[in-house]
Amino acid sequence: MIVGFNHNITYRGVGFHVQTEDSGHQKPQLVTLLYHGGTIISSQKTVYADIIKVDNLEQVVEELAKEQHKGMLKKLTKGEFDQRIVELGIPLGASATQSSLSVADQGNIPQPPAASDAEALVEGAEPVTIVEEPIIDKFRQPKATEEPSLDDLIYAYLTAGQKQEL
Repeated sequence: MIVGFNHNITYRGVGFHVQTEDSGHQKPQLVTLLYHGGTIISSQKTVYADIIKVDNLEQVVEELAKEQHKGMLKKLTKGEFDQRIVELGIPLGASATQSSLSVADQGNIPQPPAASDAEALVEGAEPVTIVEEPIIDKFRQPKATEEPSLDDLIYAYLTAGQKQEL
């Protein structure tokens, strides 16, 4: 099971969040959501139950997730959700020429557009920026540091202030 992908992106002066998660073997599907604040602008779901028995399932699912995630970022930056965003009462700023920017495919993880792309924008328009969030595996959380046992606490209390001989 893959961990998932999260990116914050500023498009036409407005911050959005794109999140892709794998639901795991029990419910084999990838879900990508485009958010602004707590509002879901768009969602995409891919069910992969038909390939669950493939030998390299984890690698195949990771590639599917990356493509679905990048696809959502590209659709946003191409302006495909502009009408829906405005219908939801989210004001889009800056020039519509920004929608011509695309997400670079470097290392299969979306990256910010190159500086040369930003220079090509109409003067005064904000460039699209993508900020990658740290990956957090919600299924394999680090174990909390263990507290000392009762025996250790009693021993520390009883021996406090005593010199130890070696």
